[in-house]
Amino acid sequence: MVALRKRSPEPMTVPVFLDWAAADRAGRNWQLIDGEPLAVAPGGETHGMIQGELAALLRNHLLDRRSPCRTITEPGIVPLTGASRNYRVPDIGVTCSPPSGGHSIPDPVLLVEILSPSNAKATRANVWAYTTIPSVREILVLHTTRVEAELLRRRPDGFWPEEPEILGPGDRLSLDSIDFATPLPALYRTTVLASLP
Repeated sequence: MVALRKRSPEPMTVPVFLDWAAADRAGRNWQLIDGEPLAVAPGGETHGMIQGELAALLRNHLLDRRSPCRTITEPGIVPLTGASRNYRVPDIGVTCSPPSGGHSIPDPVLLVEILSPSNAKATRANVWAYTTIPSVREILVLHTTRVEAELLRRRPDGFWPEEPEILGPGDRLSLDSIDFATPLPALYRTTVLASLP
């Protein structure tokens, strides 16, 4: 569920939005969607556990490889299309660029969204926006109602496939952008879904 907060009737730009969102004393996370600020509802327990598990696995993998890449939870992302009025917040991002100290991560290579029934429309809109970022090589969508993932991988010609690769409980997740692989159920290890047949 998303919520609107009082604001100017004019569509916001990213700099105006960042100042506006910083003034929210409630500490909510906000996205800017085509000039409209939308509050991001907090995720449920399963959402949080999947996010924490994957972030830890990615971080450990990058550390073990002494990679310059970094894992960031809930990073700010500015898509190429509509850049002046869009600021999206995926669940996890990975960039191999040095820290910028800014409000958005530079040149993300991997973006992860965790899909709950209540955020499906916003998640799908974010995924589309992420495909406009030239540095993004892979987009992973993880489901919270079953052990399932959708993986979009940019093709060598620079285009995206029409449909994502669907992974289930018996599959191995491979992320070529950072040379990472793990059985998909490992991401659900601490959730109630881990005990389901």
